[in-house]
Amino acid sequence: MTAEARDPLAHPDVMLEGFLALHPPEGFRAELIDGEIVLTPPPDGDHEDALARIVTQVIRRSRTDMDFSGNKGLKLKGGGACPKNHVIPDGTFAPTELRLYRGADPWMPCDGVAMVVEVTSTKPQADREAKRRCYALGGIPLYLLVDRETSSITLFGDPEGDEFREHRTRPLGKPLTLPGPFAFDLDTADFL
Repeated sequence: MTAEARDPLAHPDVMLEGFLALHPPEGFRAELIDGEIVLTPPPDGDHEDALARIVTQVIRRSRTDMDFSGNKGLKLKGGGACPKNHVIPDGTFAPTELRLYRGADPWMPCDGVAMVVEVTSTKPQADREAKRRCYALGGIPLYLLVDRETSSITLFGDPEGDEFREHRTRPLGKPLTLPGPFAFDLDTADFL
């Protein structure tokens, strides 16, 4: 008879419990993405400036009034043997009429979220790949990615499984149309 060695941290419940018990250093944020714990340092000023440009335009120009939350913890469906993903987008938009953030737990479900935003920083590949898959699995309708490394902005839409069926990429400096409920052209000229 042979005994098979098992990694106790490989069990999804143990991983999730360990993640939820973390106390990251001040200013850092911890996320659980595809079964991996990721620590992200505080963003730089250019990162925050790009996010501020998006927020300002959405609040002023969106066809539907939107509420915004920066760094809101979202619980998203996991894949395979992975526990639920616990992801913190740089920005989360939801229709104001839903009052989605009122009374929400630190890690809330993503039901009602209209769009999440990521601006690349220290781990751009995570924003391009793993987080994109997480947001699609969660059924979030729109994912806006500002990729500072490639000087581009991409809007992903129409999630199915762990992918978005549609995406449109524009170079920074060119407008990008946000569909309903936003329904306006996002000006990226001052993102550079």
